[in-house]
Amino acid sequence: MNSAYKAEILKRLETKVDRMIEQIGSKTPHVARADGKYDDMGTDWWTTGFWPGILWVMYDMTGKEHYKEVAWHWDITLEQWFVKTTEELHHDVGFQFLSTAIIKYKITGDKDGYRRGIEAANFLASRFNLAGNFIRAWNGDKYGWSIIDSMLNVSLLFWASEATGDPRYKQIAIRHAETTMKFGVREDGSSNHIISFDPDTGEYIESFGGQGLAPDSTWSRGNSWALHGFANTYRHTGDARFLNTAKRIAHYFIAALPEDLVPYWDFRLESLEGMSRDSSAAAIAASGLLEIADAVPAGEKRLYQDAAERILKSLTEKYATWDLPEHEAILLHGTGSGTTNIDVSLIYGDYYYVEAIAKLNGWKNRVY
Repeated sequence: MNSAYKAEILKRLETKVDRMIEQIGSKTPHVARADGKYDDMGTDWWTTGFWPGILWVMYDMTGKEHYKEVAWHWDITLEQWFVKTTEELHHDVGFQFLSTAIIKYKITGDKDGYRRGIEAANFLASRFNLAGNFIRAWNGDKYGWSIIDSMLNVSLLFWASEATGDPRYKQIAIRHAETTMKFGVREDGSSNHIISFDPDTGEYIESFGGQGLAPDSTWSRGNSWALHGFANTYRHTGDARFLNTAKRIAHYFIAALPEDLVPYWDFRLESLEGMSRDSSAAAIAASGLLEIADAVPAGEKRLYQDAAERILKSLTEKYATWDLPEHEAILLHGTGSGTTNIDVSLIYGDYYYVEAIAKLNGWKNRVY
């Protein structure tokens, strides 16, 4: 992509997000279905941070105050759930607070944003299983479960160590990444979704398909979480093991893509007939590929940069809602799993698309 094209997409996003502000209003968006209207989830839901995250990125890129004004309250709202009864605060507090409290603090210096970010990091660190060296997923009685999604949530812990100077947060994040690297990523770069351990001994038991097709398949969004998460882990640690893992996953992801570079919801479907795409997996992976491109030597950079730009070009020209002004989302054709939220728009797909386009335009205030 040339610089003019990248800038043009950002300008189109500005028009689109301005319209979304009016359409979404006070909602907590997660899924937009055929009617193009985003739903309204509880403010404790795991995707709460992505809509304000879009607003903060747009504010950082444009300097326009109305984005900051609409985004400002979200970390205040989220903090209340630390003292309310909820089952929705779990391993995903990274998704909830990185793109609210922490980006607010990074951009504006807001001390309460800092405090809420540390509070969230303490909560995530408390979920670490010492025997198995993993961060526990979800709540309920599955004490030994860990999931691939947490590879992006651990950015919260890396930030906390950088912000406070306390290495304990980073140590937990590294141990979790090492465990995920060993049991969650296969030799060929494919990945598991759910990994089960004995919570008392830490012994590995088995892997589950989770939101993927089967235990031995590869859920495409899970693969993109891993790609982006290991790239970020390398950025925070400088440990080549994590960069090499991110590259291995990236090679698998790129090789498994269909002609238009937007994956089906699982990479190991026996037949593609009638199967849905997942634009959110494409957006997450594109942003992660740009992280890899920034990390590798000059001779390797083009492989990852070009792949990211081709994916984003496809999303921009074939999956975006530019010509659907009444539609409240940015991207069409996302899929939550093979059984739920099929062929919908997903707020995290929108967020990572905005994040990736911002990176193409020089954005540096990374929080993941």
